[in-house]
Amino acid sequence: MTPVITAFERSPDRGRGLARDMRVRWALEEVGQPYEVRLLSFAAMKQPAHLSLHPFGQIPTYEDGDLALFESGAIVFHIAERHAGLLPEDANAWARAIAWMFAALSTVEPPIVDRSTIVLLEREKSWHEERMHTVEDRIRGRLGELSACLGRADWLEGTFSAADILMVHVLQRLKGSEILDEFENISAYVARAEARPAFKRAFAAQLAIYTAASTR
Repeated sequence: MTPVITAFERSPDRGRGLARDMRVRWALEEVGQPYEVRLLSFAAMKQPAHLSLHPFGQIPTYEDGDLALFESGAIVFHIAERHAGLLPEDANAWARAIAWMFAALSTVEPPIVDRSTIVLLEREKSWHEERMHTVEDRIRGRLGELSACLGRADWLEGTFSAADILMVHVLQRLKGSEILDEFENISAYVARAEARPAFKRAFAAQLAIYTAASTR
């Protein structure tokens, strides 16, 4: 059967590819797995039908036969396990790639999402500037550590893997800020990933949905 994923009917990121369905699309494109997309309104995301797939009423979800998954990291991991090409063959490298997947979502992403929240929702707060300074310092600390680990390598664990999909997608939230540019090897890492044909196909697919929705 063809897997079905869910995505925003009208993405709040305006087609920039920051919604988490982009991670899943990218992974599916990398392994050459066709998929279908079911678009959801914000109201539909909180209805029983979708809550039965995602208990927190978010996107994406993934359905393949009688399997239903939620959480983008878990979905990408499932795709990587089921298809060759997104996890190293060496057992130790495979394990390290999984560690990097967890690091992307548990260690690197939280302060970056905090920054997005400050930018979008807290501009008028009296403590906005102080909180932004604190969060950006946390981000710089994480990126400094990531930069040291990446060094001059192209990818996190030898060859391109699911770890790079998650890490790069997390880092893309910093595009347009000066923070990413402060770390030359990380900036080049993101650009290298965005040049992959699979990324371009996934990005074009999600952008087409936003473009169609904005003309209605």
